[in-house]
Amino acid sequence: MRLNLPKFNVAEPLRAQITGAPLEDARHLTHRYDKLRQEVEAQVAEVLRRRLKSRGSVSAESSVKLQNAEARLTELKSTTVALGREATAAMLSVEEHQQQMTFHKLCTMVDAERSYHQHALAILDKLHSEMILEKLPKEFSSQSEKMDPDTNSNRSDDHGQLYQDDTFFIARAIHPFDAQADGELNLAIDDYVVVRQVGPNGWSEGECNGKAGWFPSAYIERQEKAPSAKLM
Repeated sequence: MRLNLPKFNVAEPLRAQITGAPLEDARHLTHRYDKLRQEVEAQVAEVLRRRLKSRGSVSAESSVKLQNAEARLTELKSTTVALGREATAAMLSVEEHQQQMTFHKLCTMVDAERSYHQHALAILDKLHSEMILEKLPKEFSSQSEKMDPDTNSNRSDDHGQLYQDDTFFIARAIHPFDAQADGELNLAIDDYVVVRQVGPNGWSEGECNGKAGWFPSAYIERQEKAPSAKLM
């Protein structure tokens, strides 16, 4: 269906405009204008012929015919000018309308394409997250269980702030994370985590709220210090 968007949103509306009444009216006016121009050219030739003929004859009949031919030429010229302006205005109006409609339809098509790709990207992002969860090595969980609990202790200064030591660092959760498997750690936004190790596959291991586990490294932001109460 997406492959037919240009057809339904651009080609079909343009085809309808081509066979629509405004364009047909403009074409009719242009056709009439072309016919009048041909009549003007024929009448110019007639006037020239009458003038040449009147030079060799001074009859009243020749003079009247020349005057009638010149009057007819003047009338045709006036009608041609008026019709030419009308036909030009009609064609310009149709052209402007077609440009506006084409732009509108193209915008509609672009919006539809953007919506499609954004939806596809959301699906791919979700799938990517699920694949990362599935790729979490089992040994990370066992490593977390074997770690010395005493390594989780950190120093506090007189101001109640907890600073990172030479091995660990403090991080703040910037995205919530719901643990899906054993060995993973739940995180809420603004939780503070003592990060104990960062894995090469985009996962980190640490402790928060008395629990330890693994979580996506991209879900946290390193901090220089944090309130000690946040980590207890």
